[in-house]
Amino acid sequence: MTALPLAERPPLARGRLVAAVVALALGGFAIGTTEFVTMGLLPDIAEGVGIDIPTAGHVISFYALGVVVGAPVIAALGTRLPRRALLLGLMAAFIVGNALTALAPGYGSLLAARFLAGVPHGAYFGVASLVAASLVAPHLRGRAVSSVMLGLAIANVAGVPAATWLGQEFGWRSAYWAVVVIGALTIAAISAVVPGAPGNRAATVRSELGALRRPQVLLTLVVGVVGFGGMFAVYSYVAPLVTEVTGMSRGTIPWVLFAFGLGGVVGTALGGRLADLALFRSLVGTMVATGVLLALVPLAARTPVTIVALIFTVGAAASALVVCLQIRLMQVAGEAQMLGAALNHSALNAANALGAWLGGLVIAAGLGYTAPGMVGAGLAALGLVALTASAVLRRRELRALADAHPAPTAAPVEVPAAR
Repeated sequence: MTALPLAERPPLARGRLVAAVVALALGGFAIGTTEFVTMGLLPDIAEGVGIDIPTAGHVISFYALGVVVGAPVIAALGTRLPRRALLLGLMAAFIVGNALTALAPGYGSLLAARFLAGVPHGAYFGVASLVAASLVAPHLRGRAVSSVMLGLAIANVAGVPAATWLGQEFGWRSAYWAVVVIGALTIAAISAVVPGAPGNRAATVRSELGALRRPQVLLTLVVGVVGFGGMFAVYSYVAPLVTEVTGMSRGTIPWVLFAFGLGGVVGTALGGRLADLALFRSLVGTMVATGVLLALVPLAARTPVTIVALIFTVGAAASALVVCLQIRLMQVAGEAQMLGAALNHSALNAANALGAWLGGLVIAAGLGYTAPGMVGAGLAALGLVALTASAVLRRRELRALADAHPAPTAAPVEVPAAR
């Protein structure tokens, strides 16, 4: 992986470094919990505010919309601010959004609260990734970023099931109050152990948003939207897949989701190491693996053992892909690294909407619950097309650079004339 041009700092003691990364990951755990617990509590939320379940699904969409809008706006406006202060402000806004969710008296106020809760999501991961990468040596930056992302993965294994149980036992609002508590703990932890770091005083909103004119940034965002959208095409309909096709009971669905979350933890940890070894090759490899696995859904769905194994491996491959995308965007965004890292989460939420929509189309067309697997494989193939275009463009850039600055040739050796 090419070293990111991050500000160098004296190395931290190992204990302080681990504590700082854990504090940053705790914020990711809080964000992952609030993002996905809504799906598990959707019937309870619908009953609580007096709407039907399909209408309640818009609550999820409004959170995703907040992520898509908030990530680039906050990253561009906040790049000059001190990093730790920005992290604390983002987590404070996150707490407010979730507290308003828990207090929402009706459907309209609930939608507004979920939008507000989603606004800091992408920017937090962008700033936290940048801070974590600045704390370690260049050859360890992939692992540092993946450690922050690990909080999001662990939320799917532990935070979401626990918050879902809490919401079912004590009312859906209690789940969001629990998220508020985790957010407050994150603020305390960041304040205590994350070192302060200055913002980029030379940056402007125009220079930050200028990253969106970079072809490599746009191509990487396309990879995130279409490539990761393939995973969501399957994951969005995993419950009916395992019950209607595999023949498993409804009671096994949480275990299938647990397998996906566990795969996500493994893949997130692996993704950082792969990125440190060879970022672009790892990006291609994880995309290929994700596409092949999604294409195997019709075969794997025949037995419980094979479908659970497949869901686990899809979770691992897709999560490794997310980490590689995060670091790739930080790399190609130039000086606008915070924006690049934040935009990854905008892309992933757009991928969520795209994948769920296309998966629903093929199911509605009567092709069955295994058809989203082929949709996912097709989207992964499109992601590979975008990666190929990125590689070709890079070769052209290097060739143009070599032509503009040719290597100096050795001076000719003068041979003395014969006497």
